[in-house]
Amino acid sequence: MARLFIAVQPTEEVLDALAALPRPDDPGVRWTRREHWHVTLRFLGEADPEEAAEALAGLDQPETEALLGPAVSRVGRFVVAIPVQGLDELAAAVRALTAGIGEPPDPRPFTGHLTLARLGRRAACGLAGAPFSARFPVREVELLRSTLTAEGPIHEVIARRPLRPR
Repeated sequence: MARLFIAVQPTEEVLDALAALPRPDDPGVRWTRREHWHVTLRFLGEADPEEAAEALAGLDQPETEALLGPAVSRVGRFVVAIPVQGLDELAAAVRALTAGIGEPPDPRPFTGHLTLARLGRRAACGLAGAPFSARFPVREVELLRSTLTAEGPIHEVIARRPLRPR
């Protein structure tokens, strides 16, 4: 068993644009690192990696495009993120294929986002509201293992599933 999630990765150009955003030194704000920037399609939690990879191998979806922006925003009370559009159908297909694997799927509708920071209890983030827009092609989906450490999570790709060319 391992802590797993399924995600798509932005291109290097998009990662460079995200890295160029200011990171205000606001109290209680923990900035995520470049190697953690992704868009989660489904968090599986503790699950069997082989079972998850087998399910993902059944994914038959076309390539798509992810649209980021138009601005940095909040997702709930404790997350600063960039909204991501264009992945709803892909996320729904992943959810259907993996519904019986790991934790039950989140009952809320999919809300695509790329997390930039997590906020402490009373923290505010000066980056929220800053304009940002980008797009990237989504040509594959990744199954990742997340190992929690004192220095932060370590993400390891354990399977990739290419999407069908358009």
